[in-house]
Amino acid sequence: METEPQFGPALGWHPAGRPERTVLEGRHVHLRPLDALADAEPLYAESHPPAADPAHWAYLPGGPYRDVAEYRETLVIDQRSEDPLFFTLTQPADQRPVGIASYLRITPAHGSIEIGHIWFGASLRRSTAATEAIYLLAAHAFDELGYRRLEWKCNALNQASRRAAERFGFAFEGVFRHHMVVKDRNRDTAWYAITDDEWPAIRDAFKAWMRPENFDDAGRQRRRLGELTTAARSGVAVS
Repeated sequence: METEPQFGPALGWHPAGRPERTVLEGRHVHLRPLDALADAEPLYAESHPPAADPAHWAYLPGGPYRDVAEYRETLVIDQRSEDPLFFTLTQPADQRPVGIASYLRITPAHGSIEIGHIWFGASLRRSTAATEAIYLLAAHAFDELGYRRLEWKCNALNQASRRAAERFGFAFEGVFRHHMVVKDRNRDTAWYAITDDEWPAIRDAFKAWMRPENFDDAGRQRRRLGELTTAARSGVAVS
């Protein structure tokens, strides 16, 4: 007897929207289109000595840069790019640039998109604003553009990025061996993703973590985001 071929469920699918050069506003951080001429100097200061360790660039495709002029040349190229599509992270109070993020591998036909090329400046690291930036990118992709899958990829040796992916609620999917050559070094790539059916629970975890009452008077978190996203993935409601 012949076995019937197996197919995935029918979706009635319509392609997702392509992200545009728009502004995403949160309480602690804003994301706006990259402006190479205006952003180069403050971003260089946030990512190079004395404010930042050059090792910050170890897992990124470029950098560190000799000076602001060299960095500006790279940002001019990045500003023109459609994929990756770059955003500058700014402080809401004064709009000072403090980091970079992008959407990349943008595939509306299949509803798949990645966030990457992320770096947080010295004043943004380990902050509520940094976490909110990831939330804003995820929420825009799922809730406004209609993507089915949000990816996070990093060098498999980059333990900090891997911990961040798990903290943000991304599920580990495996390692692509000998995936890339970056700065003349082999890169095995760790893949993580959130899918649209998982997103509502992960979104609730982000919102619960970002509530003002989750922080004491000294700004210390009462519940960790990783605990909330792990609970959400286990089917435990968070509020």
